[in-house]
Amino acid sequence: MSRYNRHIILSEIGQEGQDKISNAKVLVIGAGGLGCPILQYLTAAGVGTIGIIDFDVVELSNLQRQVLFGASSLGKNKALAAKARLQDLNDAISFNAYPEPLTYQNALEIFQQYDIIVDGSDNFETRYLVNDACIIKNKPLVFGAIYKFEGQVAVFNYENGPSYRCLFPTPPQNDAVPNCSDIGVLGVLPGIIGSMQANEVLKLILGLGDVLSGKLFCYNALKSQTSTLKVTRNSAIIQSVLKDKDSFKEQQININCQNETQSISISAVFPEDSIQFIDVREVHEQPKITDVEVTSIPLSRLETFLDQIDSSKKKLIFCQSGIRSKKAVELLKNLNIANCFSLLEGASEINNYLKEHNKIPSDER
Repeated sequence: MSRYNRHIILSEIGQEGQDKISNAKVLVIGAGGLGCPILQYLTAAGVGTIGIIDFDVVELSNLQRQVLFGASSLGKNKALAAKARLQDLNDAISFNAYPEPLTYQNALEIFQQYDIIVDGSDNFETRYLVNDACIIKNKPLVFGAIYKFEGQVAVFNYENGPSYRCLFPTPPQNDAVPNCSDIGVLGVLPGIIGSMQANEVLKLILGLGDVLSGKLFCYNALKSQTSTLKVTRNSAIIQSVLKDKDSFKEQQININCQNETQSISISAVFPEDSIQFIDVREVHEQPKITDVEVTSIPLSRLETFLDQIDSSKKKLIFCQSGIRSKKAVELLKNLNIANCFSLLEGASEINNYLKEHNKIPSDER
């Protein structure tokens, strides 16, 4: 046990505490900016079984903050790439990788296998799904969130404490809040917040210190300021989740979706010839698309440059992650411009697909 000597010599932990860590089972939702430091520190601490669920692949833009990955990980599934890296960090641990989306259909079965659930996701749909599944399965939830230069950490559903819905009862309007793909994030911030989440996990396992249950810890990286807000348990909200548990699996991931935007996958595009690719990102954003002709019209100027839109072609609109492209499609739809589709994946997926399949539309050859 020399690996864990610095834990064991702490009188508050000792061999008994390290054994608790070794016997613990923790599931981490997302292997992104928050998930990377969470996974690294839980692995280094010796948590016996760690689950990693993420359907996404590693992109170049991830490496600014997702320090678990390197150039050799590009294009690989994050859950599988994380498992490979973490096994090298500590081969005494059992890792379960789930290279798939977390859904209402698989969440309960997966959560049942773990003691603690850690939410490192970056969207509200998943956060509410995770919260409700934790309530139903009575699992403590370690929550983290980041926005530009600010972060939040809390522990929900712990020892009859409040849940995420007690703080935020209902999801915001679909796509109302951008993620870091659209607004950016300071690279070190998820490392700070993710490390704090890992700290809360270890406190839960060891029964040490004051757990952030009933509290929302807020951190501002620019001002080096912190604040802690009180979160009160709302029994009615929690009971409503439990009341609907029998229909939990019947739900779909897109919660509170106000408008159904026409979306399409990149793999469905290239059998067709007559396509106009429209990039609604700002002109400085990367990566650039070079193997197909692209019309660049930032979303903020879309209405000004409608004359650049080809009415005779199918319009494939893309951005960094799919949020702005959906807004663009809705805008054009309201202006009676038809045959517009939002790319399900971001801009980088176009390059990935073209590189992998060596495809260029026939009218570009």
